[in-house]
Amino acid sequence: MPIGDKQNNFRRILIVVPNWVGDVVMASPVLAALRAHFTQARITYLLRPYVAEIVDGCGWHDDIVAWPTGGGLAREIRTQRMARRLREQRFDLALLLTNSFRSAIAAWWAGAKRRVGFARDGRSWLLTDRLRPLKRNGRFVPHPVLDSYIKLAEHVGCPVPDRSLRLAATPQQERAGHDLLEHYNLNSGTRYAAINVGAAFGAAKCWLPERFTEVCDRLREELDLTPVLVGAPGEAPLMRSIADAARSEVVCCTDPGTSLGSLKPLIHGAQLLVCNDTGPRHYGIAFGIPTVTIFGPTHQQWTDTGYAKERKLQVPVECGPCQRPTCPLDLRCMTGLTADHVLAAARDLLEPES
Repeated sequence: MPIGDKQNNFRRILIVVPNWVGDVVMASPVLAALRAHFTQARITYLLRPYVAEIVDGCGWHDDIVAWPTGGGLAREIRTQRMARRLREQRFDLALLLTNSFRSAIAAWWAGAKRRVGFARDGRSWLLTDRLRPLKRNGRFVPHPVLDSYIKLAEHVGCPVPDRSLRLAATPQQERAGHDLLEHYNLNSGTRYAAINVGAAFGAAKCWLPERFTEVCDRLREELDLTPVLVGAPGEAPLMRSIADAARSEVVCCTDPGTSLGSLKPLIHGAQLLVCNDTGPRHYGIAFGIPTVTIFGPTHQQWTDTGYAKERKLQVPVECGPCQRPTCPLDLRCMTGLTADHVLAAARDLLEPES
């Protein structure tokens, strides 16, 4: 049963923030609602260090505690030490937006009076409030992860009236983004398309490099948009290979590259975002940018937001969506998507019928 009228007793709240970039942005309606509802509470985020830049500037939290990095026994020892420090804050509530056993035992070690999360990963005994995940015939039913986040918030008495994704940037992030635009001669008035060619989930999520190259050329030739490649540091060789293969100039943001903070203003200033189903996709949605998303093995329903200015491209195949990070066959879900599909979607977004 929902906690309901006990909400006013929450003066110290620990929120375990999702681990992936896209999931953090998809949680933004709930993070904003929790801040607006629990106005008198001190809200602490427990998160992976690299996603801190995403929530910086949004004004939804008071403190941040980072998960220990590394692996093995040493990491677990550091996690217990972190939990002991958290225990000193005497949290009234721990709200787990993650489904891992580790997040539940950290909240338990931290001594939070109420520990609210979904009953998954063998952690039910660590929770005081267990929500049941959506299953049918023993299998998880694909549905928007945002719905799950909202259920958690509503359980602790916090309504979420606005489901729209949102982000904000710190002044430092704004300056960093402005410096990048100046460095790459993307001056005020330049119309550009941000293009994200990688994906952290795995190779099966990445569209073919030669087709990204064709899209870069055609965006400039047919829609008068400067193609701007963005991505994580590990994606730099892929980005450079795509830029080198293009017939016309492509801006390749590798030296300097983007951070999760400087990427905010860069995407915010774009006329279009073209990407795989990956974290920056949700930046585009949060900033209201027309977005073309290329789906391969992943089920669209998990990340659906109802965003009207997104065109989701996916080829139906008998083996998918399989949710596999690598393809054991011939990647037919990706090879079936062409540059024509992407350009048609871009035109639909940028040149709507009058």
